[in-house]
Amino acid sequence: MHDIKALRETPDIYLKGWTSRGRETAQADVDQLLALDKDLRAAKTAFETNQAQLKKLSGEIGKAKAQKDEARAAELMTEVEGLKGAIAEAQEQERVKDAELRDLLASLPNIPFEDVPQGEDEAGNVEIRTHGAPNILSFPAKDHADLGEALKGPLGGLMDFEAAAKMSGSRFVVLKGQLARLERAIGQWMLDTQTTEHGYLEVNPPVLVKDHALFGTGQLPKFEEDLFKTTVEHYLIPTAEVSLTNLVREAITAEEELPLRLTALTNCFRAEAGSAGRDTKGMIRQHQFQKVELVSITTPEESAAEHERMTECAEAILKKLGLSFRTMLLCTGDMGFGARKTYDLEVWLPSQNTYREISSCSNCGDFQARRMDARTRKAGEKGTRFVHTLNGSGLAVGRTLVAIMENYQDEGGRIAIPDVLQPYMGGLTHIG
Repeated sequence: MHDIKALRETPDIYLKGWTSRGRETAQADVDQLLALDKDLRAAKTAFETNQAQLKKLSGEIGKAKAQKDEARAAELMTEVEGLKGAIAEAQEQERVKDAELRDLLASLPNIPFEDVPQGEDEAGNVEIRTHGAPNILSFPAKDHADLGEALKGPLGGLMDFEAAAKMSGSRFVVLKGQLARLERAIGQWMLDTQTTEHGYLEVNPPVLVKDHALFGTGQLPKFEEDLFKTTVEHYLIPTAEVSLTNLVREAITAEEELPLRLTALTNCFRAEAGSAGRDTKGMIRQHQFQKVELVSITTPEESAAEHERMTECAEAILKKLGLSFRTMLLCTGDMGFGARKTYDLEVWLPSQNTYREISSCSNCGDFQARRMDARTRKAGEKGTRFVHTLNGSGLAVGRTLVAIMENYQDEGGRIAIPDVLQPYMGGLTHIG
């Protein structure tokens, strides 16, 4: 959500920001917002003016009756009836314009920070750094789906898309045996690393939330088609960002308690409505997947530094796993709806001979805080201000499993287990 007062005072900033994000209607949006704001303030003024006049006339009616001036009292009462109609009309106008203004504001994306590169799509993203050389295997690399299906157990392939499709449809997978254990190990190790080494507080949040929680973090109303809705007015979370960020909803957090750093390992659910035909094979783009989410709640002054720290916490996981990756600064046209600045981490996949996204770390500024009324206050001060919120993946568990399988495969199809995960696998060094 945006600050209409700031937009009123500096419309050019919003016009530039929305235009840079590829919104062709940016000028019309600004014009409409300013017009709605003007109409809303006029309706409020009319209501307050008529209310004050009504109060004044009510006193005069009392005086007229006390003086037994019935004619004057009747005249004033007629005027009062007219004022009541004008007040009701002003109230309705205020309600309508406020709703229209809020709906339009809620539909508009966040404004990029000044240091975000201009660009229309992913071609405009900028490589910030790389870690490790791409892993070029000495034999033809198999993709994770072929590797997983070739690994066998009592119930067939350890990665089973066919069985999942029979019970749930496309974009689901059944993991079995040591692959299921490896996925569990990855999630637990990531969670332990983020809590014990990086200072995040572990949270076990609901995966079913109401619509206001998704509105607060920006998934509603714009991305409803990407969400799974239940029959009891709940939605399955697309990411634990929703649950974790809403912990400060409609609350005033003491500034001395910030930053709050929260993490959760949850199942996530996405309809992938906008990705028809993309990554239909394998585990890259699933309807259900696990992810370790990182969320930070900070003051405005500390959010930029916290963004760098969060990104480094996600990078640390890939470094410990010995995986080659690059860190990309997303351009204005490729950022998510609620972000002001985003770093993507892309891990090397030998079968595709390219880097693929495995984490996205975003600074949302006060965008989400305004939508959920999340504020902070210094001890001894009366005034409050909105917090800044940040979120990132630390990491996507399924995609990490994919990266490990492809980078740690041998020519015979066995998968070596990275050293840091072996204690979580009972000392097992290989699968297959």
